[in-house]
Amino acid sequence: MNWLELAERVLNGNAPSREEALAVLRSPESDVPSILDAAYRIRRHHHGNKVKVHILLNAKMGGCPEDCGFCSQSAHYETPVDRHKLMTREEILEQARAAADSGAWKFCIVTATRGPSDKDLEVICGAVEEIKRTLKINVCTSLGTLTPDKARRLKEAGVDKFNHNLETAERHFPDVVGTHTYQDRVSTVKIAKQAGMEACCGGIIGMGESDEDVVDLAFALRELGVESIPVNFLDPRPGTPMQSQGRLTPTYCLKTLAMFRFVNPSRDIRAAGGREVNLRSLQPLALYAANSIFTNGYLTTPGNDENADIRMIRDMGFEVLLPEGNGQPVVGFARVDQLEAG
Repeated sequence: MNWLELAERVLNGNAPSREEALAVLRSPESDVPSILDAAYRIRRHHHGNKVKVHILLNAKMGGCPEDCGFCSQSAHYETPVDRHKLMTREEILEQARAAADSGAWKFCIVTATRGPSDKDLEVICGAVEEIKRTLKINVCTSLGTLTPDKARRLKEAGVDKFNHNLETAERHFPDVVGTHTYQDRVSTVKIAKQAGMEACCGGIIGMGESDEDVVDLAFALRELGVESIPVNFLDPRPGTPMQSQGRLTPTYCLKTLAMFRFVNPSRDIRAAGGREVNLRSLQPLALYAANSIFTNGYLTTPGNDENADIRMIRDMGFEVLLPEGNGQPVVGFARVDQLEAG
């Protein structure tokens, strides 16, 4: 297949077919440079050479009543993850200030729960209101399932995006989660969008799904019209049902990111959890398809620190995109410069 021709058709407003998307995933390793070149043409058209850096806060850890087979925070499994109740408003604010000082585009507040209680929602909304009043940073929350009323309260507090991943294709979903349905997740995404928040919604690749499932997930996200797509790669967690699942190859991860870019050309595509251990030395190449990353680790697993990620962004010829109105120097850039000078 001529990948540049496919990119041109996508740029002209023509979605790839499912067969073409499958062809990306099943292409030979020798095609990876050409696929990334084609994906980069689309990425550059919509996002230039900018990279959005996101920082996660696990504000309420462990003890989740859901049985997601990949998650070490589930109360259904014996895992090494500690439990802690919801952080206070002041603790959340402190973490948000650190994220804003580092030049992060978005601060993501995450809780391990089926859905936010009224008490937890009050704390989170209070923190978000103060963040939006005092800091120049976008805010995303990931709090489980929503009702229209709770979605409205989050929007009024100033939440920009709500994260609720589909995780995998509808066909494969019952093999991953048993305590709620795929349609439950779709419903929450729609409720968040109806309340006026943008949707951050993606999935995890490497949970035993087929190539067809990966493609179906990409098209489901397109059909939902989500604005931001985190593409996670499974990092198997001890004690979970998926602890023995093998990791993906770096080239398959790159092809996956490119396929998501072809199918969702204008959206934020994020190289998310598991990129360090699955992409390994090929991590920098992810920026040709993805225009955003997480830094400073994930919910229960470590990741690259800020210095390493900013160095990677700069070395690849990209630059960090600051939130609108945030003109302060990026702290991480200063540290990288000091390291280079030393």
